[in-house]
Amino acid sequence: MKRIILFTLVSFSMAFAKEKDSLTIENPFKKYYTILDDCDACGCSASGGSMGFSSMINPNFVGVRYFNQSYKSSDGLYSNSPWYDENFNTIQLWGRIPVSNKIQVSLLVPYHFHNRKSNLGDQSISGIGDITALGFYSIVKTKNDSLNYKHHVMLGGGVKMPTGKYNETNNGSVNPSYQLGTGSWDYILASEYIIRKNKMGLNTMLNYTIKTENEKNYRFGNQFNYGSTFFYVLEKEKLSFVPQAGFAGEIYETNYQHGQKVRNTEGNILFGKLGFEIGKDTFSFGANAMLPINQNLTGGNVKANYRWSINLNYSL
Repeated sequence: MKRIILFTLVSFSMAFAKEKDSLTIENPFKKYYTILDDCDACGCSASGGSMGFSSMINPNFVGVRYFNQSYKSSDGLYSNSPWYDENFNTIQLWGRIPVSNKIQVSLLVPYHFHNRKSNLGDQSISGIGDITALGFYSIVKTKNDSLNYKHHVMLGGGVKMPTGKYNETNNGSVNPSYQLGTGSWDYILASEYIIRKNKMGLNTMLNYTIKTENEKNYRFGNQFNYGSTFFYVLEKEKLSFVPQAGFAGEIYETNYQHGQKVRNTEGNILFGKLGFEIGKDTFSFGANAMLPINQNLTGGNVKANYRWSINLNYSL
């Protein structure tokens, strides 16, 4: 998998970057920031579920977003063991705020309301989730001039705070990620690369979340996210329309309890995704949908069905 990811990213870069561009602090992507992913343990207190931290149309904004993640799970004890539906729902206040020409800060404040079916009947939980704060620093920007290719490279880091409730009794279920929060302080390392020619561009992101043990001696496995999104910009007067398509993947390491590995808690998943954003004046509306291409979650006992989101933003 890692070789495939590396080959894909290098191929994209070589396809676009055949010419040298002079560098400066000017931002050539003033309106087209896009995806940075942060999902926790297959749904648990997910900040974005691989749907991103950023808007393509509004580089600096505040807004509200709703997203849904649909799963099904089974204990796998027998060949005919039943499968049960699980739905993770989140309403999120989010924003990306400029601090200087090179520094931006992203903030996510989620409220979760999850529900699932089980052999004990219907279950539901709701409440505030884990708040995430993340800072980015621009290390490379090309001029916004007549050059054919424009590049933007950002590095960042941040923290996810244990503001969501963690219930240890849910760890006995097939999907231990049925939580409002991880109960732990988690740390994020992130990178983002945008390359654009005229109206067409590609956004590529990588990030890694380091998770710590919570007060109940449970630690969710560290997580690696990757993805690339093609976008095309259509503009007419004050109206902008940005369709997009790409892929996103997540790799989960093993969970630990009292320092011991928890069996069947690692996994990986690859999504294909389609979406758009449409903006007028200081407002924009966006929608995204994701379907799994390949997955192996918790030893095959949890399966993702789909993910989708909508958002409404106001430009700062």
